[in-house]
Amino acid sequence: MAQVLTKDNFNSSIESGVTLVDFWAPWCGPCKMQLPIVEELSTELAGTANIGKINVDEEPELASQFGVMSIPTLILFKDGQPVDKMVGLQSKDSLKNKIQGQI
Repeated sequence: MAQVLTKDNFNSSIESGVTLVDFWAPWCGPCKMQLPIVEELSTELAGTANIGKINVDEEPELASQFGVMSIPTLILFKDGQPVDKMVGLQSKDSLKNKIQGQI
């Protein structure tokens, strides 16, 4: 299960290793298609990479901090630094390849 990230746990969640963060909102159609893909990756990559999700309606500061203008936006972090940013619906294979390329 992808971890729900908030401004309180965000930095500690991304500070080490590889973390994929999905910026989403419950009213966003493409986000509803992206979320099951993110959840599957969370299960498949458990112990290898961290997977998190941020509801932009509940955490507008984090969305603003990373320049999220449209959703879904997925940002890949390595050791706390953003290394890749993808806007729009992403395929599972594409995400998995990008994550594995950082491990």
